[in-house]
Amino acid sequence: MRPFAARATVLLLSAALLAACSSGSGDDGGGSAREPAIGTVPRLLSTTGLSFPLDGYATTDEQRRKLEQAQSRVTSDCMSRFGFTYELPVTPSPAGGAGNSRRYGLTDAAQAARYGYVPNRGALPPAKPAARTLGATGRLALNGPEFKGAQPMSLEESRAKDSGKSVAGRKVPVGGCLREGYLTVYAPKKGALDSMFVTNLVMDANSRSREDSRVVAAVKAWSACMAEKGYEVDEPVSPQSDLGLDPNGYGSPRAVAAARQDVACKERANLVGVWYTVESAYQKRGVEQNAEALNQAKSELDERLKLAATLAG
Repeated sequence: MRPFAARATVLLLSAALLAACSSGSGDDGGGSAREPAIGTVPRLLSTTGLSFPLDGYATTDEQRRKLEQAQSRVTSDCMSRFGFTYELPVTPSPAGGAGNSRRYGLTDAAQAARYGYVPNRGALPPAKPAARTLGATGRLALNGPEFKGAQPMSLEESRAKDSGKSVAGRKVPVGGCLREGYLTVYAPKKGALDSMFVTNLVMDANSRSREDSRVVAAVKAWSACMAEKGYEVDEPVSPQSDLGLDPNGYGSPRAVAAARQDVACKERANLVGVWYTVESAYQKRGVEQNAEALNQAKSELDERLKLAATLAG
């Protein structure tokens, strides 16, 4: 049994819990172990245009692309010092702006009716591969030799350490050109915040929201609705496995029928409205508890983008 189903078995009837969450629930402004208060829950189905408290601190797709381009440029320049031509693959921009389109699973009735669970609506095209295959010496320059001890966490630290290996008469940086490229863009000086700090907060809020009693109740209501039509499922984000679908059948008539019911049941249970409201509450708490670090993250992102503009050319 999946985690959602296991948790749902210990809850009261979903209808009663959904009614309770509409009037608010949770703590008295208390600690992280308690479920945050959420107030009135809006009725939502579409995830288009949803905004979250951490959005103002997160790196956008376009900003991420600019940083990756700068990192690729630095890595390539580093490799050229050792006599190699290398291009670091850069993640393409999302086609059609995928964004939050499937944050809570399939929620678009028109896409469900036309494509079923086919996942490539707004999916990323494949990343561009490296320019050519590298030999052993090239891989040494790219990845660096095995390094005993703590890896440097900033470019300053990296330049103060010796990898013990040279290529073409030049010292290979600790961690190779890949790490030099990363540190140049994301941690040029000591004391830089982990570049994944905001992303980790977002992921933590999503994980906590999945465990929240109000989301679990909404999922149970969605699952019960699906069961009325003969679909035994308990995972709303990716129910394909429970439905017995393989990737080649995500667009089949059977998949389309299930997908249409999936979206209809999400609307009936107000799954998106509940989950979005609860996840937003966890993000809001994350902002309040990490205000100083988030301000540092925002400042460092601005500095990285300025640096990237000079590095990418």
